Amino acid sequence: MTLKLNLHTQPDVPLEADCICPDRMQSLSNSEIEELIIFHGNRQVPLKDFFECTGESDGEIVINGDLSKIKHIGSVMSFGKITINGDVGVHTGAAMSGGEIIIEGDASDWLGPEMLGGRITVKGNAGHMVGSGYRGSTIGMQGGEIIVHGNVKNETGHVMRRGLIVVGGNTGDFTGVNMVAGTIIVLGEMGIRTGAGMKRGSIICQTKSELLPTFTKSCVYQPSFLRHYFRYLKSIGLAIDDALMNSPFERWCGDSIELNRGEILLYAGK
Repeated sequence: MTLKLNLHTQPDVPLEADCICPDRMQSLSNSEIEELIIFHGNRQVPLKDFFECTGESDGEIVINGDLSKIKHIGSVMSFGKITINGDVGVHTGAAMSGGEIIIEGDASDWLGPEMLGGRITVKGNAGHMVGSGYRGSTIGMQGGEIIVHGNVKNETGHVMRRGLIVVGGNTGDFTGVNMVAGTIIVLGEMGIRTGAGMKRGSIICQTKSELLPTFTKSCVYQPSFLRHYFRYLKSIGLAIDDALMNSPFERWCGDSIELNRGEILLYAGK
C-alpha cells in the first residue's frame, strides 16, 4: 500500500520536515511515522501534530494539502516516489540522489539544490534557484532531471555541473549563471544575463534572446542531438512544436570571461 500523509493543520510558521522521505519512513509502522520529529519554528514536534498518516510505507508517499510552508520534503532521498497534490515549500528534493518527486502544483525557491540524481517534475511554476548550489558553494546540480512545466524565476542552474533542467515556460534572469556543465532547455523566453560566467554546458532556448557581449556567434546549424531531447520531452508531456525537430539554431560561445567553452543555442527558424 501507498503511505498517505494528509495535512490537517496549517502551520503558523514554516515546518522543516526532512523526515518526509522514503529513506526515513521505510519499514516504519504508522505509529512510528507519526512520532517522527519535525521543526515548527524552533520547537521540535511530532509529525502527527500536522499530518494524518494512513496506509503503509512501501517506498511511495502521497501528500495532500497546501504544503507551501513545508520545507525539505524529499531531502537526500535515494529511492522511491513522492507525489505532492498541491504546492510545496523551499528546499524540496535537496541533495536527492534517486527516486522521483512529482509536484502537482507550484514549487517554491531552491527546488532540487545540489541534486545528485533522480527526477523532479513540477506541473506548475517554480521559484528562484532551481537546481542550483547553495550560497557560497561551487557545486550545484550534479545529475538527474528537473522538469518544470510552467515558469521559473532567477538563477536557474546556478553552478550546475551535470544533469538536465527543462522549463516549459519562461525563466528569469541569470539562467545558467556560473554553469560548469549540464543542459538547460527553455521552451519559453529567458531573462537577461543568460549564461553569465558559464564555463561549459549547453543552454537551449526556442525563442531569440539578447545575450551578453561576452558571447560570440559561432554558426547557424541544425543540431541533430536536439531531436532526441525534443522527442523525449514530448513523450513526458511537454508541448513541443514538431517544427523544432529539424529547425536551425544559432550557436553562441561563451562566456569569454571564463573558459569560453559553453554554448547557447537559440532558435533561428521562422
